[in-house]
Amino acid sequence: MTLQSNLPPVNQRRAGVLLHISSLPSAYYTGDLGAEAYKFVDFLHEIGASVWQTLPINMPHADNSPYQCLSAHAGNPDFISLEALEAQGLLTKDDLSGLITDKTQLLTKAFLAFSEQATTKDCQDFMGFCDKRADWLHDFALFLALRTKFNQSSWNTWPEHYKKRRIPTIRRAREELAQEISVIKFTQFVFFTQWMALKKYANEKGVAMFGDIPIFVAFDSADVWSQPNLFKLDAEQNMTVVAGVPPDYFSATGQRWGNPHYNWEAMAKNKFSWWIARMTTQSELFDIVRIDHFRGLEAAWEIPVQEETAINGQWALAPGDALLAAITSALPNLDLVAEDLGIITAEVDALRKKYNLPGMKILQFAFSGEADNPYLPHNIEPDSVVYTGTHDNDTTIGWHSSMDDDQREHLHAHLHESGGSDQEPDILNALIEMALESKANLAIIPMQDILALDTTHRMNTPGTASGNWHWRFNWQQLTVAQTDLFRKLVARTGRH
Repeated sequence: MTLQSNLPPVNQRRAGVLLHISSLPSAYYTGDLGAEAYKFVDFLHEIGASVWQTLPINMPHADNSPYQCLSAHAGNPDFISLEALEAQGLLTKDDLSGLITDKTQLLTKAFLAFSEQATTKDCQDFMGFCDKRADWLHDFALFLALRTKFNQSSWNTWPEHYKKRRIPTIRRAREELAQEISVIKFTQFVFFTQWMALKKYANEKGVAMFGDIPIFVAFDSADVWSQPNLFKLDAEQNMTVVAGVPPDYFSATGQRWGNPHYNWEAMAKNKFSWWIARMTTQSELFDIVRIDHFRGLEAAWEIPVQEETAINGQWALAPGDALLAAITSALPNLDLVAEDLGIITAEVDALRKKYNLPGMKILQFAFSGEADNPYLPHNIEPDSVVYTGTHDNDTTIGWHSSMDDDQREHLHAHLHESGGSDQEPDILNALIEMALESKANLAIIPMQDILALDTTHRMNTPGTASGNWHWRFNWQQLTVAQTDLFRKLVARTGRH
């Protein structure tokens, strides 16, 4: 995928904003791909930002974590704009009045209306979508229909002949659940159609869409159920090891994510076709793609499944060089960013640099007191994406209010050395300015920081299982002064 011609090249200085789709203003329980998404693109264009970064947009489990999804390909139906379906005549104003609160019911109703009134071209578009994505869509639709049949239970708890995908059982299930499967395929057709329309609008406004993919997939996913040989499972298709990270900045016991590890030997035998298909989908949806936990492509933390924490794990080597060679060969124009935070070895850094992937720099990690801290602004190299913080960090205001005295002293000393006054600095705007002034080609500011919000507006706290992913903003939080300040900073720092 190549960026639209009116978008600045990746190696030019650019500014962007981090905001997940779910955080857009909405009359419903989550943001969506409707009018507010287009308004946000207009806002980015107005302030001179040319990149909109989101979190993964795949279909999550009940906890709504975008990093634990039911498919590596399927989009989140919660992001579908119901108003857009009404404008198409597939739903009515009464449908949107709140009498039907289950979005699945509304999408089923929209599918029935589509079936009755679709033009020949509409039908061709739908069938073309299904054919183009047949390598994942058919299995995903059946998986989701079966998951509903079995009360949303994980596939490894299904009756044996469903769990093991016995051919007669699968054939019969496709027939018995044909209607449900069609609705699921239609839902994905709607999602992809709405997303591509938004992306087209953004690109025409000079805004590139910047996506994010978790390095691992959820165990309870269509990917693992349909291709268990590609993952480290035992004879009964249970996990033997799970993914995570060792103790780090975020957690003294590490993070036990619970995702299955890849069977890299099996993936290599089929020339990494699963990964290439996954990245092909992402290249259609986004102009730039971040690989979360990039270091796992060199070696990943492998935790015995019976361990309750991530402490007693070990590093397991991964064929990152061969994988990236296969991906870049298949998708030579795909722009990737490596999330290279955490324990980064020389081997991980060499892998990133071999494929010319920008790494990430977080200013909230910069003020530990060491002169060689790679996150200090003067140590940041151009092939980087710099952030004040990410979705896993506190807001800058929350971070500053909770930092210890030593860290605060180092931060304030750095600001004074950089030309600040002896008065108490405006930490939030100082950090935003620091990011935009850095040498990093791309500077991304979370929307919470643009809005000057405190820790109660944090998106995610790593290592916690509840209270995350719910934050949403409203336009009333945005002041004219904030908009003007950011626009002027973007212009002054030579960013597009």
